Amino acid sequence: MTESSVPRVLWEPDEATADSSNIVAFARWAAEHKGVRAFGEGATTLESFDYDALWRWSVTDVEGFWQAIWEYYGVRSETPYESVLAERVMPGARWFPGATLNYARHIFEGRDDEAVAIRHATELRPLGEWTWGELRRRTAAIAAGLRERGVGPGDRVVAYLPNLPETVAAFYAVASLGAVWSSCSPDFGVRSVIDRFAQIEPKVLLAVDGYRYGGRDFDRRPVVAELREALPTVEHTVLLDYLAPGADLEGTEPWSALEAAGDGGAAPEPEFTPVPFDHPLWVLYSSGTTGLPKAIVHGHGGILLEQLKNLHLHLDAREDDRVFWFTTTGWMMWNFLASVLLTRASIVLYDGSPAAPDLGALWDLAERAGVTIFGTSAGFLSSCMKEDVHPRRGRDLSALRAIGSTGSPLSPEAFAWVYEEFGDDLWLFSTSGGTDVCSCLVGGTPTLPVYEGEIQSRGLGMAVASWDPDGRELVGQVGELVVTQPAPSMPVYFWGDPDGERLRDSYFSVYPGIWRHGDWIEITDRGTAIIYGRSDSTINRGGVRMGTSEIYRAVLALDEVVDALVVDVPQKDGSSRIELFTVLRPGADLEGDLPKEIARRVRTDCSPRHVPDRVRAITAVPRTLSGKVLEVPVKRILMGESPDKVVSRDSLANPEALDYFTRLSDRG
Repeated sequence: MTESSVPRVLWEPDEATADSSNIVAFARWAAEHKGVRAFGEGATTLESFDYDALWRWSVTDVEGFWQAIWEYYGVRSETPYESVLAERVMPGARWFPGATLNYARHIFEGRDDEAVAIRHATELRPLGEWTWGELRRRTAAIAAGLRERGVGPGDRVVAYLPNLPETVAAFYAVASLGAVWSSCSPDFGVRSVIDRFAQIEPKVLLAVDGYRYGGRDFDRRPVVAELREALPTVEHTVLLDYLAPGADLEGTEPWSALEAAGDGGAAPEPEFTPVPFDHPLWVLYSSGTTGLPKAIVHGHGGILLEQLKNLHLHLDAREDDRVFWFTTTGWMMWNFLASVLLTRASIVLYDGSPAAPDLGALWDLAERAGVTIFGTSAGFLSSCMKEDVHPRRGRDLSALRAIGSTGSPLSPEAFAWVYEEFGDDLWLFSTSGGTDVCSCLVGGTPTLPVYEGEIQSRGLGMAVASWDPDGRELVGQVGELVVTQPAPSMPVYFWGDPDGERLRDSYFSVYPGIWRHGDWIEITDRGTAIIYGRSDSTINRGGVRMGTSEIYRAVLALDEVVDALVVDVPQKDGSSRIELFTVLRPGADLEGDLPKEIARRVRTDCSPRHVPDRVRAITAVPRTLSGKVLEVPVKRILMGESPDKVVSRDSLANPEALDYFTRLSDRG
């Protein structure tokens, strides 16, 4: 790579901030106690800190690294483990066999009851606080109520709840019992929820009466009634009267009854049931664009170790931090945010629209709640840039020290916009990983510089590489994102996949024994990473592979284009056509020079091979409930496949947006 091709450095940590970071403290401890050479010879100064050396140790001495995380963060186990890793294999790695522990115990250990644990707001509720004392009491009460209703280790408790502190307490309560948690956001439709929850045969359904989004109220009691009918294993349905206090529903119990467990309604102290290291903690779900969503099971111990590592060493969460991430309960980032309380930081929750009354809503919340780490999606930051939002105009955001972005690749332009708006004393970190590991494979590191358009580093303990089709490692070139060593937060198994066939097909069918993640990635010679989108939707023209994110970056740089979807559709003669579908700003159209300008931008920014063969205007881009663009299903529909076979409409945030492509396919 030539010097001219190295992108701008937008941020570097000041010496005091870097020197006091969690990762430097851990590296010094590892150097002293484990002999790790993460510093220059005989030194432990910040100037001699070598992140790449620390990462190499973490992915070569895999057992030593994860044992160090266990020891450094004081993981409590009721019984000793026999070994760190029974055998280095994928799939089938067994971590810390013999250990019995509980994730939730580590949430509550050593907490000051008077300190604030959670700050929360919604479109219905003003900003409020829960102290650690209240969180402890409410968690214990819910756990006692569930125990009275027969919930024990291994039972599934499913939640159809908004992003509220009650939901967080309910999750901790379920985990404390050794039961299994799974949640969907109330904006999920009936069939989408049933497709997920029915797979795991839940015993208890925790549901909400409704919610407010974008100023509109949505009564979900009819949906809850349908869920009860469709989930025959549910023995108890508990209704949280959030939208309309006092609301009820036949066949359900009020939330207040759940929390009234114990003698005279007094909540007991939390009790923590020790379970094996790989005992299920929660079930997450893939997007479900084809067939039933994969029900991904993560274990107590694997998630505990991964989040202790990621939240301390990469997020750099500290005692005075107030960590916010905009998410719903249907996205893994909710589980991530709930895990932040494993650190000494507090968390900030929000439920509602990020654009109501306008795109300043979340920035207003950041000011009111004193947010120090603001997490969001790449799409939100890009929208703010496009709509000329100025977060600091009229707001005091001086507490804010970091912004995190995930969900899709963050464009270099959005990187630049953040620094134009906030200045060079703010740390912007982009991350990528996903539901599969409920964490980051590549992401932020507080001691490294931020290069425009790039992710700072590979995560500690994550043996991430870029491979070509023959399994050769690539540097400075785009290849398949693979993970070459096991990590504790990889799925224990998929629910309903007794022989592991579906899990093997999902991750290990391309490179046997090696995790293939399904993204295109470039690892630069500086150790940074660039994600180019899903590898199964990448466009290959004349041997030149182009991630769809690169085409979107070029097209969305035009003010007239608000959103876009691009697919490469095979033709009967063996050729293919690049079809670009655009959502245009009001007043814009494709009658004038805009198609030529789109072609010029793609030709200049991407390659002449990847100029769209046709550009069409649509009203909306179809997306999954988690916000992902439906590139592959749209491609298959345009190839003539039945929409019902390639995508579940109930897995979509806007299923009506798919109708255009069905009609287009019918016209041939």
